[in-house]
Amino acid sequence: MILDNKRIFYVEDDVKNRIIVQTMLEHAGAVVGFARWGGDNVIAKLCNFQPDIILLDLSMPFGVSGYDVFDFIRESEIFDSVPVIAVSALDPTVEIPKARAKGFAGFISKPLKLLYFAEQIASVTTGVKVWD
Repeated sequence: MILDNKRIFYVEDDVKNRIIVQTMLEHAGAVVGFARWGGDNVIAKLCNFQPDIILLDLSMPFGVSGYDVFDFIRESEIFDSVPVIAVSALDPTVEIPKARAKGFAGFISKPLKLLYFAEQIASVTTGVKVWD
């Protein structure tokens, strides 16, 4: 499978979106962990899960953005080398330049392209950045 045993952690506040992504990734062979939003528990969950890749929604509740969560994750040296990909329904023409400047490994627009999503994630595991 294209994502065989890759450990992918998804930070997403919308349960429906999380289930869709989790199902697609697990079907491609990945092991998936998640947190609902950018609260303090994200780092603890990440430490316990030890991801190969982190997927991050940019729109979070409670006045927190995905960019805030990204900064929070990057404060921990443990995750310095773990690629973080924004997965968002926000306008890509606005958000892709922001995500690049911030240091994300990619941006994938919602709605997801179901046929290519696992391939996009797999390409990031090989060092290729995805800007879609």
